[in-house]
Formats: sequence, structure tokens, C-alpha cells
Amino acid sequence: MANKVLVIDDDADQCALIGSLLGRLGYAAQTTTSPNEALRLLEQASYSLILTDVEMDEMSGLSLCERAVRLVPDIPVVLVTARASLETAVTAMRVGAYDFLTKPLDAKLLGLSVARAVQHYHLTSEVKKLRDHVHLETNGSLIGDSAPMKRVKDLIERVADSDASVLIQGETGTGKELVARAIHAASARKSGPFVAINCAAVPANLLESELFGHARGAFTDAKTQRSGLFVEATGGTLLLDEIGDMPLDMQSKLLRALQERTVRPVGSNQDVPFDVRILAATHRDLETESGQQRFREDLYYRINVVRIDVPALRERSSDILKLAMHFLNECSRRSDRPFPGLSSQIAERLMSYDWPGNVRELENCMERVMTLARFDQILLEDLPEKIRSHRPNRFALSVDQTEDIVTLDEFERRYVLRVLKLLDGNKSRAAQLLDLDRRTLYRKLDGYGYRQGSRTNAGTADASSS
Repeated sequence: MANKVLVIDDDADQCALIGSLLGRLGYAAQTTTSPNEALRLLEQASYSLILTDVEMDEMSGLSLCERAVRLVPDIPVVLVTARASLETAVTAMRVGAYDFLTKPLDAKLLGLSVARAVQHYHLTSEVKKLRDHVHLETNGSLIGDSAPMKRVKDLIERVADSDASVLIQGETGTGKELVARAIHAASARKSGPFVAINCAAVPANLLESELFGHARGAFTDAKTQRSGLFVEATGGTLLLDEIGDMPLDMQSKLLRALQERTVRPVGSNQDVPFDVRILAATHRDLETESGQQRFREDLYYRINVVRIDVPALRERSSDILKLAMHFLNECSRRSDRPFPGLSSQIAERLMSYDWPGNVRELENCMERVMTLARFDQILLEDLPEKIRSHRPNRFALSVDQTEDIVTLDEFERRYVLRVLKLLDGNKSRAAQLLDLDRRTLYRKLDGYGYRQGSRTNAGTADASSS
């Protein structure tokens, strides 16, 4: 559903022109020439943005902005005027305006301002909604309603009741152990133990003893008998975390244990049966690893009855704010400090960052800001510098779902020309963003038949005041 924008200008022609421009940009514009009518409309319907002229006879745009912000506090207001001055700009900010544009309106600047304002509205609404519901989240739960997380939760629900081995793959910090715990909690084994071991963190010469146990006197420090994690997890679930880092000789022993459903403790000649469900997790691509003989292919197929791919945080960006609010709430509870607010400015920074460390990095970030925050509201300066200064070096290109599938060369042509258009024909900047040298870019443009004068002009809408 398109975002609704309320447009107010006492010049009917200008009002219609702005409404038409917004319509071409994908917004549902409702126009009126009466500020009082605009206030009545605000009481009757929901809008994502107000765009109003400043100089109007019935009521000035500044007064309208002040009354609209009191009426609907979260709605952004963009003011438009032909008589720009520092005094007007300061007054606009004082009465609560989000942005300030001058006439004649440039279509590109209008589009950018409206897009930022609408994003601000949705982020503010989302933060408010999450603040109201964050107390419902429980510690350790799988948080997120994005499409990738819905697929993960669906798989968990479908595999939970079986004893089939599950391979959980995902980048470091994505929450693979949380997925394993969710499987255990939803299974018939939930009353049994959940035991996890990080195979990469245990020295190779000790890993066999940790998993299978050892007999007394099996080695120098083996002063007592130990049962091992396979036996300790009997009746429950055993998670072999970072199984992709397990040494090859240990993989052979693990494969035998999984096939026979017994383990032989180090230094013993007796096999001990176990009854556990095996879950394995790794940040490596085990199919590739097995193809390159760095992981046993037969073990790969043994543990990969069902595979769950945990998405990176950048692939589930709609979950970022919900996760951030959850972590802030947890930090607040542990430290017995007030739960801080999250401004739309902070939310925008969190949403635009790539999070190479995934959910773990976000959790550490929220713990940091909670520690440094001196006020009820988190400030921009409380964020790590790399997040404060991050600027995504990419364009979000819209995709027309009705567009035909094209060849790779045609897709490249469209992409290059779109980037050039977004940069207003700046070839040097386009070459930099496309990671091409200028000669290569010029050669491609010549092949496309591109001429500087033929590029699409963003256009200027002459919306001067009467």
C-alpha cells in the first residue's frame, strides 16, 4: 500500500502539480487548498507525511505545522516556500518541521526529502511499537518476523518432533546455538539436558575425551573415570558447534559413534550406548569443504539430514530494530537502569549499517550504548564510531516485477545507466562506485550509444509561489 502524503497549497495549480509529482514517485497524494480542511483530514485519516506551502492566506504553513505536530506528534512536516531566509528556516525547525524546501521545486530534491521524511515516520512508528511490546520477548527466544526468520522458525517447528540430525549453517554471530536450543525446546526431549560443545575451542588431543569420556589412567591427568558429553546428554540433545573445524581423524571416530550409537571412552575396551539427538552447527560451507576433502563426505551426509541456514543480519534488516530493543531491554533489566528510548536518528544508523558481526555485534553495540548512555535517550555519540560514520556505498535499485527477464549484458547496461542517472551524469563518481576505471566505463557507454545530452533529466517542477 502506497504511503499517503497530505499536500496543502492555496494555489490549486501548484497543489495539483506537486500531487502529480508525488504520484509519479509512488506516493498516494491527497491535496487540498485549505489549511483548515487539512487539519480536519488529519483527524479522519492516517498520513505518512504533510507537505505544505508556507505563504497561504487562510493560515500560514508555519502555524499549520505547529498545530499538525500537536495533533499528530509523530508525523513529519515538510515546508515549501518561495521566500527562503534564515529566520524562516529557524522558525520552521522551532515549530517542528522535519525539512524545508525552496521554490521552484526540484523533482529530485523533492523525492529525496519525501523519501527521508517517510522513512523517518515509519522508523519512529516502529520504535514506538517495539517499545510497547518489547517486554513480551523472553530471553533466549528467536526474535524476528522477517521472511528469512519465518522460514527458519517454520523449519524448526517441522523438525522438532523427530530425532533426525540437523545441520545449522550460518555466519559467525548469527545465532546458530539459539536455533539449536529452539529445536530442543520444541522437541519431545525438552525435559532432557541440552549439552553444547565448541569443537573449535577444544584442543584436538582433548576433544575425543570430552565427547566420548575416558577411563581412569587413560592418560597422565586421567585420575578418575569420566563419561563424556555423549553419555551426559542422554535423553536430551547434543550440539556439536563449529563441527567444520573438527580434525579429520576425529571425524572418523565421530562417524563411527553416530553409526553404531555407541561411544568407546579413551583407554577403555568397552562400548557405551547413548541416546541423544545430534545437532551440528558451522560457519563453513561443509558441502564445499567435503568436495575439497577437508571434511568427510560420509560424515557430512550423516549430520545433514535436514539443513537450516541461519540468515545474516544484513539479510533480515527488518528485524534489526526489534533485536536492538530486545537487547536494550535485557541490559536495562540486568543493570537495573531505566530502559532508554531509541530515536529515529539512531534507528536510521542501525538500519543502514551492514553488521558484519551479525546479531552478536548488534548485541555488543547495545550493551555499549547502555553502558555509556547518560540520559533517558540514547545519543548519536553513544554509538561506536564505525556505525556513526558508516555510509552505505550502494544504491537500492527498485525492481519492476512485471519486467521481462533479460540477459546479463542487458542487466549490466541498465544497471550502469541507472547508477549514472542517480549521480546526475557524473562519470568519475559512477566509475568509482561501479569499481571500473574511467576508460572501461567510457567504452561501455559508447557501446550503449550513451551521449551526455541524452541522459534522463531529473527535471525541475516550476512550483513558484503566486
